[in-house]
Amino acid sequence: MPHTSRPAASPQAPGAAPAATLLRTAAELTGFAPLKGPRAVVMTMGALHEGHATLIRTARAAAGPAGQVVVTVFVNPLQFGEAADLERYPRTLDADLAVAGAAGADAVFAPSVDEVYPGGEPQVRISAGPMGERLEGTFRPGHFDGMLTVVAKMLHLTRPDAAFFGQKDAQQLALIRRMVRDLNFPVEIVGVETVREPDGLALSSRNRFLDAEERHTALALSRALFAARDRLAAQQALHARAQTTTATTGRAAALTALGETRAAADTQAVALARPVDGPAAVRAAARLILDDASSEQPPLALDYLALVDPADFTEIPDDRTTGDAILAVAAKVGKTRLIDNIPLTFGATT
Repeated sequence: MPHTSRPAASPQAPGAAPAATLLRTAAELTGFAPLKGPRAVVMTMGALHEGHATLIRTARAAAGPAGQVVVTVFVNPLQFGEAADLERYPRTLDADLAVAGAAGADAVFAPSVDEVYPGGEPQVRISAGPMGERLEGTFRPGHFDGMLTVVAKMLHLTRPDAAFFGQKDAQQLALIRRMVRDLNFPVEIVGVETVREPDGLALSSRNRFLDAEERHTALALSRALFAARDRLAAQQALHARAQTTTATTGRAAALTALGETRAAADTQAVALARPVDGPAAVRAAARLILDDASSEQPPLALDYLALVDPADFTEIPDDRTTGDAILAVAAKVGKTRLIDNIPLTFGATT
């Protein structure tokens, strides 16, 4: 029999935050504590970690003391291409209740598959459209259709004023925003910055599947992204300094101002030239590290490295010199598939 009270988990340490209230059905969710303020929702598939906790804390701050924070925990079968992957996904509900409560959640809505899909797999689903067929959609056909279908259902069931999603799943976030806009959902979608472990690896429930050697190889993903970001920043800083140096300055003075060696180009040439370190060099800086990681033991098997427009996830052309972009990467290390990304802005000079 479903219950709405907090589960009888192991005794908590004195002063520890209480676990969030567990709700199993839509009826229990509807009857949960009356709203006195806005409702904020964080959607997850469980196995909560610090990245999820950051989302919950952000939602708590946004909802305020009078508001309500609901975390959904549901391993959505429509998002998995293979039954083995679905079975392998970690399920840690007792721990999730504690993590959610400590981060400020009022309730965890953890329905069964039958509760979410009472008639079996839904015949009517949300289509992700062309954007859902790119990058992740190429490697995981139908994944985004399943994701959007369950997000739409959860938005209807939880009826939030705002829903919070991590930017680590950048394509997912972009598609949810597009669905909400195209289908007129009355909810604000809030993206929250990717949370990383001290060594740079983006937090993910899948990280637990990596052994020590695989984790070492997996660090190439974040190192590649950071190398690309640093390459772009260095080139844009060079061009910014060049723009502040007049064309009439003597060669020696110009080189001194730029902090370059005598082998560097003339200041005037640098200032007038189209930035040579645009998208192509950003990709090259990242790929150099990823190529090296492909020779590691165990090796990194790259699915894609893509520099895309955040609006539709189409590739950025090499002649683009201004505007926002997302550098995204996906790869397998052993049997574990990981994704990561970083936002970039071309043309920034500060």
